[in-house]
Amino acid sequence: MTDVSLGMPQLPAPDYPADVRARLEADAREIIARYPGSRSALLPMLHLVQSEEGHVTPTGLRFCAELLDLTTAEVTAVATFYTMYRRKPSGDYQVGVCTNTLCAVMGGDAIFESLQEHLGVGNDETTEDGKVTLEHIECNAACDFAPVVMVNWEFFDNQTPESARKLVDDLRAGREVRPTRGAPLCTFKETARILAGFPDERPGAVEASGSAGEASLAGLKLAKGEKAGPRVVSPRGGEGPASAGQPVTETGEAPQPHPSSHDAPRKTAASDPDNPAGPVAKEGK
Repeated sequence: MTDVSLGMPQLPAPDYPADVRARLEADAREIIARYPGSRSALLPMLHLVQSEEGHVTPTGLRFCAELLDLTTAEVTAVATFYTMYRRKPSGDYQVGVCTNTLCAVMGGDAIFESLQEHLGVGNDETTEDGKVTLEHIECNAACDFAPVVMVNWEFFDNQTPESARKLVDDLRAGREVRPTRGAPLCTFKETARILAGFPDERPGAVEASGSAGEASLAGLKLAKGEKAGPRVVSPRGGEGPASAGQPVTETGEAPQPHPSSHDAPRKTAASDPDNPAGPVAKEGK
């Protein structure tokens, strides 16, 4: 008789090698000790196992379940609910393009389409060299700087298809890439360990994180009765501050090689090609 495989997963999942298990268990115990109830440690522990293999494997699920006295079904339910937990091998750099409403009409759809063609991958797929995983994201919570691309959860603001293609090319070539704001880039595995709650030990990384940008704080300042600062224009590329990823203002303090997307909205919403600038109708129709 011929054996027939039903595609069922191996049960139980294999354990980590003894040395890896010991190292991860020491870290996991540190995480668990932060909480009054061990179950609360599940989210950071999933980041911990993701930092080991670049995605949450059946072995990682088993590890979390054993240490937290949960069933693998309970752990799997959480790991499959949150999109930050990868379910298959992914690249060193997770490139997420916001395609939610504002970013889409400002050019996010065009950026995502351009990157798919440029990289030769679809949504949630990884380049052959294992460097970049591309995915569309519903919202990066940075509408003031639309369209926004994130790399391992660091912001690259006011992007264009051209600047986004250069960004992924630099990542694949190993060239230094600096976010528009926030900490310097590190690999996806390193990011996962930081999200697990372990300190970022890179010199200057914590100090570089900074706070919200001026565009995000303008409304708050006005609400407090303060005078809003000059409108911030984040350069899309070129010379000067653009290469350092630093925003410039309209006061002439630095060159502006590209206009802000707020000044020149782009009619590139692939989701509505007949009305690229958005629907226009009289009230009541």
